[in-house]
Amino acid sequence: MSTLRETATEVVRRLRAAGYEAYFVGGCVRDLLLGRQPADYDVATNATPDAVIKLFPQTVTVGARFGVVLVLLGAYQVEVATFRSDHGYKDGRHPEAVRFAQTAEADVRRRDFTINGLLYDPLTEQTLDFVGGSEDLRSGIIRTIGDPQERFAEDKLRMLRAVRFAARFGYTIEPGTFAAIQQLCAGIAQVSKERIRDELVRMLTEGRARRALELLDVSGLLEVILPEVARMKGVAQPPEFHPEGDVWVHTLLMLEKMEQPSVTLAVGVLLHDIGKPATFRLADRIRFDEHTDVGAVMAEEVCRRLRFSNPETERVVALVRHHLRFKDAPKMRPSKLKRFLAMDGFAEHLELHRLDCLASHGDLSNYEFIKNLLETLPAGEIRPPRLLTGDDLIEMGYLPGPLFTEILTAVEEAQLDGELKTSEAARVFVEKKFPRPRASAAGQKQG
Repeated sequence: MSTLRETATEVVRRLRAAGYEAYFVGGCVRDLLLGRQPADYDVATNATPDAVIKLFPQTVTVGARFGVVLVLLGAYQVEVATFRSDHGYKDGRHPEAVRFAQTAEADVRRRDFTINGLLYDPLTEQTLDFVGGSEDLRSGIIRTIGDPQERFAEDKLRMLRAVRFAARFGYTIEPGTFAAIQQLCAGIAQVSKERIRDELVRMLTEGRARRALELLDVSGLLEVILPEVARMKGVAQPPEFHPEGDVWVHTLLMLEKMEQPSVTLAVGVLLHDIGKPATFRLADRIRFDEHTDVGAVMAEEVCRRLRFSNPETERVVALVRHHLRFKDAPKMRPSKLKRFLAMDGFAEHLELHRLDCLASHGDLSNYEFIKNLLETLPAGEIRPPRLLTGDDLIEMGYLPGPLFTEILTAVEEAQLDGELKTSEAARVFVEKKFPRPRASAAGQKQG
């Protein structure tokens, strides 16, 4: 099989040859009709999981109890699901019981939105539409299949998915569907934090993050999943630095200007000023004392709550904590500046700073200063090899202990400042600045 689509079509062909119905279903049909390349293909069939397993020698059956079998064919995998109807969603996410359905229409009617409820026959190239999804695709509307209250009560994550699809495709949410979200938004708290995180990450990285945040806000979902971000609204900023408006507007502008951000950059942008509401004070002008440190603590709490990985959390916290350091860059000593440039993920720090400037005063002089340094400074000057190690200090007669860190830091700073270039010069520097302690007189016989 040369492509994923051809592989999925072959799965349909084999199911049909065995006497079963089979169609592409869900997001892949939506994307095909929109002229987009689907990331994966799902097949719906009236074949039971056991029948699918018999037809295909290589399968993964981890979802078989929900009627789902993963078929492995060539270099690809295709999810094959038996027509089903779901019953009883006590946890607001997973059905308590799954019954296999007899028809494709019955299967479609238990799905979430009309634009995801379309079937496609790849052998005849015909679309089957039992729910009006084709018209909603043409009109740019996100609408639940059937009663929105029932659909969201069954699976509360669908409320976030409605927002994500509306933002991603530039669609509007049908009024009844949106009213149901506003009424039921508090229920999103029942959904696992990992699921919420995954939907939020998609919203922030799929290209229309600003629209997603605006919809989260007016739907009431933002206050439930990210109350710290919701509190940015109405928090004024000094107009001489932020002519664009309050903290919320500033953050939305940054989200709007992002271009294919990484997960950590996108979350860092969202949370970079999260400490401002808590530190707002009016003195000679509006001030946010220590808001980066306060914000770093808050950002860590948010990332932990949403179950981001430790490396992701550490990067986001660093982005929040250090985002104001660029204003001091031209005045930094060479050693401090080079340490700054050598921070892990510095490209993300620099991009956040660029977005921060563009969404406020528009002055990119510090950004250009740093960018020029990165382009002209040899990499060896930013991260030069160590002139001395702990073993070298022991060889010189120093005893291991806390002093080692002080000595090695002093050597590194002098090296970055251009004062030291060789190991020999570093040894002379250490012996002059840190005289070795004399041998202890303790234990000697007293006169």
